[in-house]
Amino acid sequence: MFARMHQASAAAYHTVDLESSVHMTDPHRLVEMLFDGAVTAVMKATMALRNGNHAARGESTSRAIRIIEEGLKASLDPEVGEISANLAMLYDYMTRTLLQANLHSNADQYEEVIRLLKDLREAWQQIRPQVVNTKVYGS
Repeated sequence: MFARMHQASAAAYHTVDLESSVHMTDPHRLVEMLFDGAVTAVMKATMALRNGNHAARGESTSRAIRIIEEGLKASLDPEVGEISANLAMLYDYMTRTLLQANLHSNADQYEEVIRLLKDLREAWQQIRPQVVNTKVYGS
């Protein structure tokens, strides 16, 4: 009984801690967190695939897709122009690839999405000094 209470308390603390860090973080860092979450979810799906855990694979794949669609893609500003449109198409491609990877148990497709997400995250990190130095976020 106490173990379950401790786990519930730890989960609640983690949720509050995560929510606090999200509220105190600049928008640029939030996008980095979305990339990290998507990569982690796809890696978990890959591990579940290798372990034959179909339920965990499906859950992790769905989580990655939600992060990409509801987080990364939803945060795009269409007024930015071509780069926003290209990223939207790339996010659509990743979503389709993840669906196919899950459907056909294809680790190579999961790995491809991981590489794409990591490349985008690295590029996003490289522009951080320019964005932060221009004080786009009003800080």
